[in-house]
Amino acid sequence: MSERKAVTKKLALDYRRGDRARKGQILDQVCELNGWHRSHARKALTQALVLKVVRPRPPRPPLYGEAVIKALRFLWAVQGTPCGRLLAAALPDLVPRLRRLGELNVDDETATLLLQIAPATIDRRLSADWAKLTLRGRSHTKPGTLLKDSIPMRTWAEWDDAVPGFVEIDLVGHEGGNSKGEFCFTLDITDIATGWTETRSVRNKAQKWVFAAIKDATASFPFPILGIDSDYADLGIMPTLA
Repeated sequence: MSERKAVTKKLALDYRRGDRARKGQILDQVCELNGWHRSHARKALTQALVLKVVRPRPPRPPLYGEAVIKALRFLWAVQGTPCGRLLAAALPDLVPRLRRLGELNVDDETATLLLQIAPATIDRRLSADWAKLTLRGRSHTKPGTLLKDSIPMRTWAEWDDAVPGFVEIDLVGHEGGNSKGEFCFTLDITDIATGWTETRSVRNKAQKWVFAAIKDATASFPFPILGIDSDYADLGIMPTLA
């Protein structure tokens, strides 16, 4: 069918511009190729160049209204925010039980729709709620270049994880999700070879408090500190440590 339409459309412009004899030849050609009657071929050639207005289909009304999604969001929270596949599997038991206990106040129609909803639909309709729960990394440090030239480069030949004394330092902020203002940190120093760990509370990440905590924590190790490694620029490249 698509080939017939393509051939007809290709000959339609020639048919429109041709004289009577030429139109007759094109009609014969189209009839022979497509097996049509001349009246049908003539109509097809005439309409081939007519632009068809395609009206957009009206959107379907949502099957699951706000009442269903509100109840679904509640059930999702009750179950501990699982994925759509796990939530859909739990709904046949969860919906009637919570209705019986008076914890889920929905009518019979809404309850029926909750039992019919597909896992993919659950994931799609709750995607915005999922996004609100997504943890976003919050870094309390920024790269610095002021002291890099004054610190000698450490090579792996100089770093021996099997020997006690080479430690990793981490600084964890307790900002509760809002990094504005002042908040406490925990300094964690772990020896790679032995696993010996010392932790200290830090008022904030000011160099004064961090360096004092490092000095106090490293003094508690039963062996000398031979090397310090840190992923935090503000911590590892402080003038006091350099």
